[in-house]
Amino acid sequence: MKLRAVGICLLLCTAPLLAREKTDVIIMKNGDHLTGEIKTLSAGVLYFNLDYILGTSSVQWSKVDHIESTQLFLVKTEEGSVYTGTLSTAEAGNARPVTIEVVNSADQAIATLPREKVVTMDQTSTNFWHRFNGEINTGIIYSKGNQNTQFSLSSDVAYPRERWQAAASYNSTLSASSGATASTRNQFSVGALHLLPWNNWFYAGLGNLLQSSEQGIDLQSGAAGGIGRYLANSNHATVYLVGGFGWQRTAYAHSVVAELPQNVATAMVEGAAKLFWFNKTTLDVTGSVFPAISQPGRVFTNLNVTYYIKLVSNLSWNVSFYGNWDNQPPPTFSGSNYGTSSGLSLTFGNR
Repeated sequence: MKLRAVGICLLLCTAPLLAREKTDVIIMKNGDHLTGEIKTLSAGVLYFNLDYILGTSSVQWSKVDHIESTQLFLVKTEEGSVYTGTLSTAEAGNARPVTIEVVNSADQAIATLPREKVVTMDQTSTNFWHRFNGEINTGIIYSKGNQNTQFSLSSDVAYPRERWQAAASYNSTLSASSGATASTRNQFSVGALHLLPWNNWFYAGLGNLLQSSEQGIDLQSGAAGGIGRYLANSNHATVYLVGGFGWQRTAYAHSVVAELPQNVATAMVEGAAKLFWFNKTTLDVTGSVFPAISQPGRVFTNLNVTYYIKLVSNLSWNVSFYGNWDNQPPPTFSGSNYGTSSGLSLTFGNR
């Protein structure tokens, strides 16, 4: 099974989303009226499209006085509650805080939320394809002197719903130079979480496939599940931690001594942090540690860090670091593989 082929299929299967009606109304505190399509609220910035302006515009959420939309949105608060419905702003006097009303179209239930407690708003729809969002990152470096080529490709796709969400990601790197064997690394991950009745608590499951020529790994497959909690959930940061158990199977390439596939039961601790600085830069960090239960003392570690600098509209520049480590690899095999890359990022959907 070739993970590179899986990643390409993932990109091809995520077709562009159909455009929604541009009838949403935004009224700023200074009285400006804007009519267009509300895309998303993220990191304290409201993104929207206007018919007469190319690309996506953005405004500071705290400067918005009034919004109206008959389209469906997923609205998430600091406490971790998630609501689905159309949007409107309740009437408020000068001394009263602005509140957002989310009207559920199924039962007409109205949730009234203080604006400052609203963390994210993402488009959703009864249409299946309207619910996807994600990004594609790519970069390439070529040096004529030693015929060196470095290539990176990554993508992630998310499917958010009111009480649960699923996501898939793919990461591939290639480094080749004249007179040396090419080094490749391919990783494919899937995950899903479901909110529990308690604020910001959830249960989650994840799966992972890895190929690494540097470590001699033909295919490493794993699955894990556990309970997690959002430690921070605001317009400036999202941080969560998950703990649980998993299983991992690793098939190694042939070496001087034949190495049979290894099956290992593990504990699992995973953490992620996403930090925002208005709409200009984003730092995304995800790390996981898998202490082996069936082989005490052995620890598997994965780390991915990406820093984004927004250029224009849906286009950003990114610098990333990836790495995976095994502190007790088989004899003659490397216990680590890590590197950096940089390139362009293109977001789609509600990103």
